[in-house]
Amino acid sequence: MSMDALYDTIGRSYADTRRPDPRIAAAIERALDGSSAVVNVGAGAGSYEPPQTRWAIEPSQTMIDQRRPGAAPAIRSTAERIPLADGEADAALAVLTIHHWSDLEAGIAEMRRVAAGRVVILTWDPVVGTSHWLSRDYLPELAAWDATRFLPIEDVAALMGGAETTVVPIPHDCTDGFMGAFWRRPEAYLDPVLTDDECLRNVSAQGMKYFQFGPSVWPPSCWRHASCPSSSPTFTPGIFSVL
Repeated sequence: MSMDALYDTIGRSYADTRRPDPRIAAAIERALDGSSAVVNVGAGAGSYEPPQTRWAIEPSQTMIDQRRPGAAPAIRSTAERIPLADGEADAALAVLTIHHWSDLEAGIAEMRRVAAGRVVILTWDPVVGTSHWLSRDYLPELAAWDATRFLPIEDVAALMGGAETTVVPIPHDCTDGFMGAFWRRPEAYLDPVLTDDECLRNVSAQGMKYFQFGPSVWPPSCWRHASCPSSSPTFTPGIFSVL
């Protein structure tokens, strides 16, 4: 299934379930370092999109339809085909999206082509991510699947021509709804909304991975049968990196 088709299916309530966390947003703003004309690649519904964004590149019409009024104009295209001239943007930004791209090398090359200045990527560190108790103790299939989609941070930096890496901690009370956000709130993973068929279309990472694997790997009953970890599970929460 193409990524635009996937998110046309599971992304219908993304704007509600993926509320940007201000602390993560601040890290992105610092990395952009005052850039005034940003292209947001894989922009989705606009989560973490800074006010200086001029263009938003997104393949899914469902995601585009959820963008807030007054947001930067969305262009329906992919990272591998950014319809901007060389150096037209001050900076190119990609937030939690590169693991969805069909050709990561081509996508990063396009970001470097259209950005006269910085290229900023916020992504999941697969090495640290495997220590998350959810995938480690309950759903090892998730870690195996993620290993096929997420490059090590140093490999992403190499594709960028070399990059400074900054660890972005995930707050224990993170307002966003990605998979790692609930690392100290295990009861959130037991929320029946995450096992409801209609809600599998939400953009929570849990719903997307269930959609990909199917019920044979992630049956709704697994949440009810799993013993809930302690309120402070062993996990290193700094699993995002800004490059």
